Amino acid sequence: MKELVEVLAKALVDRPDQVTVAQVDSEKTVHLQLTVAPEDMGKVIGKQGKIANAIRTIVKAAAVKDGRRVHVDIDQ
Repeated sequence: MKELVEVLAKALVDRPDQVTVAQVDSEKTVHLQLTVAPEDMGKVIGKQGKIANAIRTIVKAAAVKDGRRVHVDIDQ
């Protein structure tokens, strides 16, 4: 799931070299922390958060196969 978020984010931003994804696993939950360059925040979040919600939806759908829950947070 970490790789999925990373690929999606790198396709959206102007500075893909500054995209990082940190993953913290617990028993049934995975926390993903997406960090992008400050000037790319708008591209990852989108108007009214639609891009961010789409990323979260795709990752949650992928997590269902593993029987896990996923939380995606976006930071500068």
